Amino acid sequence: GSSGINAEYGVIVLIVALAVTYSKTPLPMEKKVYIRREHSLIKPYSSMSMDTPMWDYSGSTIVSNNEIRLTPDHQSKAGRVWNTIPLMSRNWEVLMEFKVHGQGRTLYGDGFALWYTADKQLMSGPVFGAKNGFKGLGIFFDTYSNHNGEHSHGHPYISAVVHNGTQNYDHDTDGTHNELAGCQSSFRGQKYDTFISIKYINNVLTVHTDVRGKSKWTKCFEVKNVVLPVGYHLGLSASTGDLADNHDVKMLKLYEVDLVEGQTFNVEEALKIVPSAEGEPDRPHVHPKKSGGTSVLWTIFYIFITLVIILSAIGIGIIVWQKKQEDRRRKRFF
Repeated sequence: GSSGINAEYGVIVLIVALAVTYSKTPLPMEKKVYIRREHSLIKPYSSMSMDTPMWDYSGSTIVSNNEIRLTPDHQSKAGRVWNTIPLMSRNWEVLMEFKVHGQGRTLYGDGFALWYTADKQLMSGPVFGAKNGFKGLGIFFDTYSNHNGEHSHGHPYISAVVHNGTQNYDHDTDGTHNELAGCQSSFRGQKYDTFISIKYINNVLTVHTDVRGKSKWTKCFEVKNVVLPVGYHLGLSASTGDLADNHDVKMLKLYEVDLVEGQTFNVEEALKIVPSAEGEPDRPHVHPKKSGGTSVLWTIFYIFITLVIILSAIGIGIIVWQKKQEDRRRKRFF
């Protein structure tokens, strides 16, 4: 009867409601969220060819059934994946599952990046496999420290940079002189799933991670007054140098978020916005040291020289001590 129909209708409504929620419970959202599949990467990927109309692949990128590998654990590789469809959502959240791993236990690199840029495809370059002078937002997952001086921090490290197309990211200093914010994060080499949530809502950029296998979000950073246009493109890139790692993307879901109270949205005006962020750091430029594998070689060289000096000093000390002992023994006989 009608009660049975109503019950079936209730079940359908419940299924639909569950379908638009996260499979992994996310952070509490201000408004409703809706997945945008044209901006998402959802496995299995076996049916996705390298010339899929929604995503462009280039460089060392390899697509398998369960993952998109931007770089293998080999030296001098760079791979990229870019969404060809412009993102027109004013508020959004990216939920990504990823895995960075390899044979290296103490030395590995270089890292990967998630992008929101004016270009449909950033060409190969020095910024985690993509070109410099970009226009838009970059979220960088840096696994190797190129810079150990002023502004240095531990690694792995997640940071955000907003550029308007006129600035350059200085990879040799890990970009510390122009990052918006960042945090150390032990996402590399974990045996369990690692996730990141990147929310851009009402000009506030918030990043949370879940990299400890506890299904619990930890805030990495929050930056207010980050102004980004609509109509840019999502992308991913990664690179290796003398050091290497596998950089794998397991899943990327883009959710559109409703406008918050008091927020307005004019599409034509939002398309013309030039990327900016108030309070951008204006730190003095620190002259870079040699980057990547070169800095590793210099470090090994300095360690070797230091050991030689120490061992030489010990050897000289032993010789001097033995000579004094011999002199003392001679004095006893005369």
